[in-house]
Amino acid sequence: MKPFLGRRILVTGAGSGIGRACARRLDALGAELILAGRRGEALKETLPHAVRAVLDHTRDEAVLAFAKDCPPLDGMVLAAGSLLTGSVEGTSTLAFECMIASNLKGPWLLCHHLGGLLKDGASVVLVGSNVGIRAIPDTAAYSVAKAGVHMLAQVLALEWAPRAIRCNAVAPGPVHTAMVDARLKAAPDPAAALHALSRVNPLRRLGREEEVAALAIHLLGDESRWTTGTVIPIDGGAAAVF
Repeated sequence: MKPFLGRRILVTGAGSGIGRACARRLDALGAELILAGRRGEALKETLPHAVRAVLDHTRDEAVLAFAKDCPPLDGMVLAAGSLLTGSVEGTSTLAFECMIASNLKGPWLLCHHLGGLLKDGASVVLVGSNVGIRAIPDTAAYSVAKAGVHMLAQVLALEWAPRAIRCNAVAPGPVHTAMVDARLKAAPDPAAALHALSRVNPLRRLGREEEVAALAIHLLGDESRWTTGTVIPIDGGAAAVF
């Protein structure tokens, strides 16, 4: 059964992590994919046969150029982003601007330039974070950016509703991705850091990329046609309990 057969979906951040997991699952479900990311080789490793675009989504002129050549879309999964840790006082202005650009400005630009290419009835999923819902130490700039992503999803749900275009955000907790691995390796004791990170939710483990992808794909599909403007935590229960 291929419920996405004949549907063209853009996936950003498709060279790794949640974006890669979404792309591969959508491919198995019959979607026609456009993969976007910063590293062409990584996109090729995700799906060698898919249409691929090397794109810096933080640059307005780059996204505008991409939009000019992009065909009409049935959906988007905007998963590209990056993580720098630090407190408000301990984060440089440059690092703050980097987090806003990568995690909030990029999705904004893609929706700004590609919104007109979305077919009526399309669905868009933004990848936020559960730290955009609840504050935790040392993720100040990242948390603020992801909170903005959540509001962007709600604003777009309102603006696109007359065209029956839905927009939702997923808010993952710690997921075992390359980005999280890099954070753990930078810790003084990586094993202890992994143990601590695995204990920040009632289920006492990190999430898996495929689990987040499953929720994103549900939101893209027909079974969620009355779901829009939501921010859904997928974090082992952390946002609900702690």
